[in-house]
Amino acid sequence: MKRRTLPTAAALAATAALLLTACGSGGEDSQADDRVAGSDSGDTKASASPSSSSSSSSSSSSSNDVDRPDLTLPGDVTETFEGWKTGDATKDVVLADAGRAQTAVTYSVAKGDPETSALSFYQSGTALAGSRDWVKTIVDSGSTFSGTVRYYAAKADVFDKKSAGVSYCADESKAFNKNRKTQKVDKTPATADSYVLYSTRLELSDSGVWQTTKLTSQRGNKECTP
Repeated sequence: MKRRTLPTAAALAATAALLLTACGSGGEDSQADDRVAGSDSGDTKASASPSSSSSSSSSSSSSNDVDRPDLTLPGDVTETFEGWKTGDATKDVVLADAGRAQTAVTYSVAKGDPETSALSFYQSGTALAGSRDWVKTIVDSGSTFSGTVRYYAAKADVFDKKSAGVSYCADESKAFNKNRKTQKVDKTPATADSYVLYSTRLELSDSGVWQTTKLTSQRGNKECTP
């Protein structure tokens, strides 16, 4: 089974130069219908996601009174975030919203709807366009997700008051496609491609949310493989 690469269309559309400037790493993966979902943060089933509390740690970096959309995932979908708190208030706010942008994609797939308000809340620009296309591809194929995705090795760079870059790894070795109609889970063995390096650019919206505006991904990157 093909493993997923988050917003693949976004990866193809993103400007490499901007992302390299933002995160110091890059790469593109065009597997549009692969393996599980994996994003997270916010109010989800994730056991170690960047919580909404981190978004209140710096009023200068994000609004403390943001009315955030629901991101509750199905019971068989879990996302964990290891080491996503740096101790730096601004970076932690950025990381929290970067995680939520990932979860919004998983949430949209689970809902079977590429137009969820959660997706447009945490993403914009080419990232949003690509995510919607990717979610639609998964939904149209009759698939959804099951299992666990682990996010780790996160690095955040804040460029100025309204722009930042985040890179991180995803372990999708325990995450699988599931047939939406039959509920059958397609379990496949883990390979190097089960590990993905993501590079993103975020910009602070007028409402105080760090939206992911550009995204690239590289499957099997040596920075992420065990």
